[in-house]
Amino acid sequence: MTELLDGVDVVRVFCGPDGRHGNELGVVRDGARFPGREERQGFAAKLGFSETVFVDDPERGVIDIYTPSVRLPFAGHPCVGTSWLLDVPELITPVGVVEARQDGEFSWIAGRPEWTPGRTLRPYGSVAEVDALEVPPPGEWIYAWAWQDEAAGRVRARAFPGRNDGVQEDEATGAAALLLSHELGRALNITQARGSQILTAPGPGGVVEVGGRVRLTGGSAPRFPLL
Repeated sequence: MTELLDGVDVVRVFCGPDGRHGNELGVVRDGARFPGREERQGFAAKLGFSETVFVDDPERGVIDIYTPSVRLPFAGHPCVGTSWLLDVPELITPVGVVEARQDGEFSWIAGRPEWTPGRTLRPYGSVAEVDALEVPPPGEWIYAWAWQDEAAGRVRARAFPGRNDGVQEDEATGAAALLLSHELGRALNITQARGSQILTAPGPGGVVEVGGRVRLTGGSAPRFPLL
């Protein structure tokens, strides 16, 4: 694994208030090392993170996102983590331009619900029910959630990608949080999996901001300066 991580920055995205947890993300700053889609898909599978990002232009923020089994046109935690790492005001993805900003300890990106198809939002009656869930069989991408405090917009959630690629449960999923915030029409404070924290804020025109804390776990270089 050490050799695989050569030239790869690893960050944890959507860390909890104490800086723990968060979803690991691998960022290959020099995407030219893996010029083809098959090469990128193979490397993402070897790394085994829920997502790996290949940076094709660090100054413009052009990125390419892969799970261990599929290429994604957009994903929340990779965009939040990469925008923090590159310190850029926007990212260019296959779905379009993703605006990004830093606000104190939180990093934010803005996305649209139509960028996040194929996810089932499954509500439960209590936090205890969500906590007791077992990993469902592969086949359906499920975001299980319950109100922890509805008046305060606090949600308990767990995510099961169902891709049968080694990621049985996702620690923190920005795209699903974005979709839930859009469906409910309100800002949310989501605690997911072991203790990751995701914030959302719906805006005009159907855009939803998704934010959280990012921590550098390991890598080959410090963050890029803002250009």
